[in-house]
Amino acid sequence: MQSKPHPLPAHEEDQPGLWRPQPGRFSAEELVEAMVQARCAGPACSHDRRNVLWKIDRLVAGDPDAQFGLSGVSSINPQQVLGMVAMEAGFNPDPHKRDGEVPIDPWRVLAACDQAGERLAHAARRRERVVLATGHPAGLILLYLAVGRLLEVAGASILKPGRGREWRERGHHREIRYLHGVAVLSDRGGTLHTHGPGPMQLMLEEVRPDLVFADHGFAGAAIEAGVDTISIADVNDPALVVAKHQGRTDVVVVMDDNVQPDGYWPCFQAMAAHFA
Repeated sequence: MQSKPHPLPAHEEDQPGLWRPQPGRFSAEELVEAMVQARCAGPACSHDRRNVLWKIDRLVAGDPDAQFGLSGVSSINPQQVLGMVAMEAGFNPDPHKRDGEVPIDPWRVLAACDQAGERLAHAARRRERVVLATGHPAGLILLYLAVGRLLEVAGASILKPGRGREWRERGHHREIRYLHGVAVLSDRGGTLHTHGPGPMQLMLEEVRPDLVFADHGFAGAAIEAGVDTISIADVNDPALVVAKHQGRTDVVVVMDDNVQPDGYWPCFQAMAAHFA
């Protein structure tokens, strides 16, 4: 095993190589440790048990904000949904446990990132057309940007459907913007956190990509449309996990989706290893 770089740097500028493919540099143990340090996985992440159970209740009650544009994800017993999320994240599915932390097994995150990397590398080899999008622009953006660069260099095409598309939503300006190939929702003054499927639905009116890599409603709308999708889902956003267990999508990376952006570099390195 290689010697462990400790402590790992907190910012990309401290060690830019973290966001460039470094095949063989990091062991699986080092990547897992880095995920725990960043708190995208580990014994204590952002959402406790009560929050996760509340969000599951919202999903099964039919709350559109929890559905991410997916049909057929609300007519399921809450205990079944809890079991699905627990299976993906690796925590205790006991429905009677109402309090405490919800751990996320970093080894399961690593395995899901490996699966995502294999699919992304396949897309590059086949020169597929890929759409990248995030409803968490303050959290996941560096990961998507790095994956987008990796895909382009390896031969995939990064599409930008709906770029500049504008509309009014409940009296507010909305616009699809791209940050170096990654779609985000904007109010013209900044980027927005969103669960809504609407932006991706508009994007898919223009083009049907071979692959979407996204989260929240961007991912849900793509899955609903039958587009091959890699998605990221937090433990308190169960809709995409339910879609996976229904056989509608294959790769869902279940981890905390809103830690510091530079904390996702081990996920990128796990994905990039498949491009070596």
